[in-house]
Amino acid sequence: MNKNLVLRIFEGFSIQRWNDLVRPFDLVEMDKAAEKMVLAYIIGKHEEKKGAEIDWYWMIYASLFDILKKIALCDIKAPVQQMLKKEYPDEYMRLNEWVLNQYRQLIKDDSLFSKFTIYIGQKAGSLKVPEELKKSMHIYNAAHKYSTIRELEMLSVVNEKERLSNIDNELKADIQPYLDLEGLQRLITHQKEFDFLLKIEQLRFQTRWNQTPRVPQTSVLGHCFFVAILTLLLGRESNPKMCTRRVVNNYFSALFHDLPESVTRDIISPVKQATDGLPNIVKKIEDEIVNKELVPLMDKSFVNEVIYYTSDEFSDRIMNAGTVTNVTWDELNTKYNSEQYNPVDGKLVRICDHLSALMEADISIKHGITSSHLTSGRDGLLNHYDDDEIISGINVKELFESLV
Repeated sequence: MNKNLVLRIFEGFSIQRWNDLVRPFDLVEMDKAAEKMVLAYIIGKHEEKKGAEIDWYWMIYASLFDILKKIALCDIKAPVQQMLKKEYPDEYMRLNEWVLNQYRQLIKDDSLFSKFTIYIGQKAGSLKVPEELKKSMHIYNAAHKYSTIRELEMLSVVNEKERLSNIDNELKADIQPYLDLEGLQRLITHQKEFDFLLKIEQLRFQTRWNQTPRVPQTSVLGHCFFVAILTLLLGRESNPKMCTRRVVNNYFSALFHDLPESVTRDIISPVKQATDGLPNIVKKIEDEIVNKELVPLMDKSFVNEVIYYTSDEFSDRIMNAGTVTNVTWDELNTKYNSEQYNPVDGKLVRICDHLSALMEADISIKHGITSSHLTSGRDGLLNHYDDDEIISGINVKELFESLV
């Protein structure tokens, strides 16, 4: 969680996609990464329901490593990279080594860098993919392909068919090997999973800090992915002994933490705090609307889990025999740090949510695009935590000051 690495990841908000086509809205790399992981979750849950073993732990790290690689290679279009891999394998290997070298000084965690190296090798074909990982990789790749198709479908309303025909044919060919996946089938045939995805995609259109100019602009969906990545990294640093289920829960709790805003829209913090009782009232209304508009669109294989992730999302909690209980961080570490309790570090997610907001304001100010909303927001977040306040094992104020 050093400043240079976090700033590097934040660059994902500035990488424009499809910038050689007419675009009805900004399509940026961070949003694509977020949608891919939502799709991986939907497709993976359908396979899990059928008895498949899904390595969610591997998948969330894959999402981190892919955004790092994309940031490093943002000037080389995907078709060019694919041609390099197929026709110039030696050069492609050197390119991947170059990517790793870009991050060697940024990633201080040797274990994390080792994971990154193995992932790059497996994707490049120089390292064998273990048999037990192939199903998870298949799902993850399917989500990657379909998230690209969804972007093309959104672009198709403002581009002539002639501009898109070749790309469309290539993507249709690319998705064929993944049509064995039931969740993907249901998405492509526009069943309720697709309607659920449409709701989530609305978060791509919602701009954060909507009352002020800001550079780069960030969507609610991209913000959620950034919070998920921060939660993964900060969790490694503050509490490396977390059980696998806890790490996975933390990531997806962060990814889905603003899901209610897909039906309520973003209500900015100053408005939420306008009266003492308003935060609780807004939360109650959000829960009611989610139950009415989103829950009917979720498959039974994941509906309870998503509700668990999004209800009381910033509390440390466990679920045992279907009962959710708020617990302390010490209890998470000593009594409940095992899969059977489904632990979630909600306070850690909240720290990362605040950190994302702090960076969104601070980076714009440093770019010279500022306003009273941004400066008051940044200052408020820096002063939100006391000097010696420790939450989830983290001195939050010290962390925030080290990253701005």
